[in-house]
This record gives sequence, C-alpha cells and structure tokens, in this order.
Amino acid sequence: MNWIKRHKIFFAIVIFVVLAVSLPFIFIFYQQHKPYYTAEDFGLVTIYSHVDANKNGVDDYTDILLGARADALAHPTYDGRYWDNGYPPDNIGVCTDVIWRAFKNAGYNLRAMVDHDIDISNDEDYHIEYPDSNIDFRRVGNLEVFFSKYAINLTLEIDQIEEWQPGDIVVFNHKHIGIISDRRNKDGEPYVIHNSGQPLREEDVLQKRNKLDPISGHFRWDASLIEDILVYWEE
Repeated sequence: MNWIKRHKIFFAIVIFVVLAVSLPFIFIFYQQHKPYYTAEDFGLVTIYSHVDANKNGVDDYTDILLGARADALAHPTYDGRYWDNGYPPDNIGVCTDVIWRAFKNAGYNLRAMVDHDIDISNDEDYHIEYPDSNIDFRRVGNLEVFFSKYAINLTLEIDQIEEWQPGDIVVFNHKHIGIISDRRNKDGEPYVIHNSGQPLREEDVLQKRNKLDPISGHFRWDASLIEDILVYWEE
C-alpha cells in the first residue's frame, strides 16, 4: 500500500471520528436553538389558574410550569434508586421527581397528598399491598391514579392543541410522566418537560412519544375544585 493510499485511509478515519463525536453536540445545539412558538402565534388563549397556593403572585399553573422548567435546567442525573427519606438529592431524579418538584414550586406537598389518598382508599384504587411513603409518590402509576381522581381529566388528542396548556400533566402509557410547556412546535403542539435521562429535558416530543407510548392521561390541577385532599408545602 503506497503512502498516498495510507494517508487517504488515515484522513477518512479522522473525519469519521470527528463527525461521530461532533454530531451529538450539533444535534443538541440545534435543538437548543431551533425556533419555538407560543400560544399567541396560533391565536390560542393561555389558561391561568385562579389559585395562587403559595401566594407568590404567580398562579398555580405557571408555578407548576416554572418548577418543572427549573428541574429541567438543573439537569439532575437520571437515577431511580430508593431513598430512605423519600426525596432524592436535587441533582438526582426521574420523571416523577419533575412532578413533585413542580408541585412544590406551586406550594403543594404532592407526596403527602398521595400518601393520604392511598391511606383513605384502602388500596382499592392503587392496588398497593404494602404502602411505602418513601416511594409511592415516585411511581407513575400511583400519580396517574391520583390525578385521575382529583385533577381535571382532559383530551388525549394531540391535534386539539388549544386543550394543551402550560402546567398540564401528561402520562404516556401509564409509565412515563411530564409537564406541558408553554413552548410549541410549528404545528402548535406543545413541548414536554420530562426526565428520561435525555440531554434536553424540555423538548418537542409529544407526538413522537405518543407513537411509542400512547398518551394514557392528560390532567390539569385545579385546587379550587378540591377540598379534603389538599396539603401545602412546608419547609
């Protein structure tokens, strides 16, 4: 093999390696900077809650959205291990941790509310043989049962774009959960804030995820319709 041929092979390998290393970063950069749209771009009305549980001057739906976004920006390492005190460290989390942290930001103790409902339901709804406060609120199935009972149940049809509002909760195939963003794609479909260990935690995946894991739940938390189950966050 002459030196010209060897050099061609060498440069081809170098180019391949550079592309292989660079493409994931290029993709992430593109996803971070690609244009997104808002409800106003489609003539949609954004719904705001009449409740401000933590009395910070921000309505509950917006607080839930901002709490989920804060978790996304913190980019906790995906780790679903059991924690003796129930709550994982701030730099650790799974999809369900996005939800209770979002609710904490709005002033609600989701863990306490789920525990209480499991207790008063006598396992009839949750089918839990041995309740465990340290993990029950971090299971998608339990959260789906809880929200189906106490939140507003909404459409599962993605093309009804006006029905998908910032701060809504979405469940995919009873096994993955996220919060609906105020950002939308070119078709008006909302982004999802979620954690499955992916590089970007707020992304345009509602349609894509639905094809793999059909949406099984879409909920909106309206505390004004709830009485006995409400528990507020206390530091």
